[in-house]
Amino acid sequence: MSVITLIFFEKQKLMLTSLSIKNFALIDDLFVNFSEGFSIITGETGAGKSILLGGLALILGKRADLSSLKDDKKKCVIEGEFLINKYNLKSFFDKNDIDFEERTIIRREILPSGKSRAFINDTPTTLTILSSLSDKLIDVHSQHQTLQLADADFQFLIIDSLADISEYLSSYKKGLSLYKKLSSELQILINKQQEAASQHEYNSFLLNELVEANFKQNEQEILEETLEKLNHAEEIKIHLTEAEQLGDVEEIGIADLLHKYQNILNKLSKFSKDFSELSNRVTSLKIEFEDIAQELNNSNETLEYSPKEIEKYNSRLQLLYDLLKKHQVANIEELLEKQELLTDTVSSVENATSILEQKKDEISEVENKLNNLSKSITENRKKAIPILIKQLEALLIKLEMPTTSFKINLMESRDFLSNGKDILEFLIATNKGSNYEPLKKIASGGEMSRIMLGVKSILSNYSNLPTIIFDEIDTGVSGEVSNRIASVMSSMSDNMQVIAITHLPQIAAKGDHHFKVYKSEMNNQTVTNIKILTGLERVEEVAEMLSGKEIADSAIMHAKQLLNQ
Repeated sequence: MSVITLIFFEKQKLMLTSLSIKNFALIDDLFVNFSEGFSIITGETGAGKSILLGGLALILGKRADLSSLKDDKKKCVIEGEFLINKYNLKSFFDKNDIDFEERTIIRREILPSGKSRAFINDTPTTLTILSSLSDKLIDVHSQHQTLQLADADFQFLIIDSLADISEYLSSYKKGLSLYKKLSSELQILINKQQEAASQHEYNSFLLNELVEANFKQNEQEILEETLEKLNHAEEIKIHLTEAEQLGDVEEIGIADLLHKYQNILNKLSKFSKDFSELSNRVTSLKIEFEDIAQELNNSNETLEYSPKEIEKYNSRLQLLYDLLKKHQVANIEELLEKQELLTDTVSSVENATSILEQKKDEISEVENKLNNLSKSITENRKKAIPILIKQLEALLIKLEMPTTSFKINLMESRDFLSNGKDILEFLIATNKGSNYEPLKKIASGGEMSRIMLGVKSILSNYSNLPTIIFDEIDTGVSGEVSNRIASVMSSMSDNMQVIAITHLPQIAAKGDHHFKVYKSEMNNQTVTNIKILTGLERVEEVAEMLSGKEIADSAIMHAKQLLNQ
């Protein structure tokens, strides 16, 4: 097993302090410490520079692939340490319930089972959170990312960084979210009103019908019972009369018998307490019977066969049955619920105008605030544009594009867009006197790379991004242009940590620190390693980049010159 440790003196503004990779692709066990300033990574094609970036990408939130394991029986562990004390990230950690540490450690594990895990300061986390944090830590810039220059969102990002309008944009986006919510609610109200209005007359009729019927809870049972009594009034009266006679017949009626029974028990009660209790019970029975008899007498007196009354109750009950059927409900309780629903429906139509007006007033208020914010955003963008153009054109002169000029127009949109009301037109002319055209139409790949480098250099002065990694963005350039690119990267390292993967000796010679990625054979296996180059090693590496494996004396001399510039 090969373990490589590279140690440098670290200043407080350092960001990516170390990277550890185990069992990943061609890497067995690798550990490297990084320093601030301008760091260079070189190596032959296929040596494994892309593997380093691949490992770094995993701790930045990229999805894992089981095929990345060097030994598929062991887990892969990639760990990066970041110094973040000066980058106002505590709120991010608090929001996501993660312990904040000035030296924050991000770790990814890929298990042989294929399962992937992510940790921030030993707290399990999701790739979404990890990716969100990584966006605040490192910008990995490769050749294909130059295409972003033609993207309107990225162009706005450039201008907005110089305009310093993050607070305006934050307020605008919150307002826009509320505006969309209120507008959606308004449309729902309008749709409901239109739907309800078409049914309003019929619903009003149904409601009035139920209100006029004025049914009460449990009325159905009362109606049905009353009607049953009226329909059988004559039969009931016969039985009531019979019951009355049974109670009142002299000497043999129930009342007389109970009275005699009570007298006998009264006589017995003087002999025993038991008889006294029985006497009391008979007394109670007698009272209850008398009460029952009285109620039966009352019923007999009041009950009459009345066709008129029967008709009245029949009509009421039929009305109820008709309404139950019409509204497709089973009982009065459900019918009353239907009535309540109809009340709300009719009321909502009748009150819709005021509700709509209230919602429109809310939208109008938010709209005014958005317009004011949009105006402030536009004004600050217009101030930033000349500054951006001046700085970018000056940088491009250094990058051997002296005749390149830019024209940036802002046009007002009628609608509220995601970041204001501006439509951006980002134009370029690569030669004096030529027409301004969109970037993607006239700029070559090499020109786009240099323009993007210029943009990144400007952004480094305005953004709070700690680290940027350039992945072979110098492809296709040489000579003086490569010297100029190296100078720009070096200048950027005054404000942030810059790491460049390069094949150009001119750029390699400008670095404050120089790493070499290389392959070696160990236990009949090819492994990727990395080491820090110092002194003669660095001279030889730059010379090899100049002349190839067979290093000529002239290449050594040239390398020394580049390193001493």
